[in-house]
Amino acid sequence: QVRLVESGGGLVQAGGSLRLSCEASGRIYSKNTMGWYRQAPGKQRDLVASITDNNRVNYADSVKGRFTISRDNARNTVYLQINSLKPEDTATYYCKVDFGISYGGAYWGQGTQVTVSS
Repeated sequence: QVRLVESGGGLVQAGGSLRLSCEASGRIYSKNTMGWYRQAPGKQRDLVASITDNNRVNYADSVKGRFTISRDNARNTVYLQINSLKPEDTATYYCKVDFGISYGGAYWGQGTQVTVSS
């Protein structure tokens, strides 16, 4: 089994910054993709950013230039640096690790709330 624990969310004013962390524990295969998703009330869960085990990154267009994803493979941890926060960034942010179907599929964290006040 795999457990993901997110941290770093909170209430911040527009223009501020946050750093989210997600630590994975359990049976972790080295070849994986870790990512951050977000879901606002009444909306679907959307990809924010992802990073492969060899550090290939992908960002949603809406966050390019403001969000930076990184990872520490030794700690099985993925980070999301969020700068220039906007009220529309308000959402629950979820961490996901994907090992692929052959290695157990994907696992999700419980989410961390980010609220941006205007």
